[in-house]
This record gives sequence, structure tokens and C-alpha cells, in this order.
Amino acid sequence: MNDKARQNIHEYLAEFEDIPGTRVYTAARARKGYWINQFAMSLMKPENRERFKADERAYLDEWKISEEAKEALLARDYNRLLDLGGNVYFLSKLFSSDGLPFAEAVSTMTDMTWPEYRQMMLDGGRSPQGNRSIKGGY
Repeated sequence: MNDKARQNIHEYLAEFEDIPGTRVYTAARARKGYWINQFAMSLMKPENRERFKADERAYLDEWKISEEAKEALLARDYNRLLDLGGNVYFLSKLFSSDGLPFAEAVSTMTDMTWPEYRQMMLDGGRSPQGNRSIKGGY
């Protein structure tokens, strides 16, 4: 890849950061969140869910997860986890372990209550107006 193509790909990827309320799951995010996502996938096994629920911190300390990510996991700060490379579909294993339906858990990532979020989705989702660009404000 030549320097011009490399610059273009970086410019292209940088545009993903301009989408309001969205974190595009790129290869860089996947690398960054590898251990968060591996932990989440471990919760597919009942014995791991039991161990995690018995002592969440001790279970997390078995993983190569940053302290910042461990704190976000313990706080169920899903937006922070997405910033740290968590994938919402992997994190759904944590939602499920907590007994939360997917849509209800996702509503916690918005500025809406669960009933407000549910109604917004039933009404067709968010309007694209004002949700297309952070920099451009449209």
C-alpha cells in the first residue's frame, strides 16, 4: 500500500468517528477490545456465568482486561465498553447473564428510558435529521 492509499484509508476510517451515537466496529476496535469480548463470550458457559456472578471482580481478574475495562464491566457502562472495543453482540452475553433483554440493555446506551426507547423503535427508530454528522451538526 502506498502512502497516498494509506492516508486515504485513515481519512476514510476517521469519518466513522463522525457518526453521532455510533461506534463502528473496525479492526482497530476489535484488536483493542479482544479480551473484553473473550470474557463476554466465556459467559456462554453456565459454569462461567456462575463463577462470574459469585465474584465478578475475581472472575474479571483472571482475564487480560485493562483496569478501565474491568471498572466499566462492573459498572455495566456499555458505552464505555464500546469505546474500549467491546462488541455489542459479545456484550449481549453479559446482558443475558444479568437477565436483561437485548433491547432493554441497549436502551441504557441512549439518553432515553427503556419505555421511551421501546416506543421510539416501535415508531420507526430515530430520525436521521440531526444524527448524520457530529462535525456538521446535521
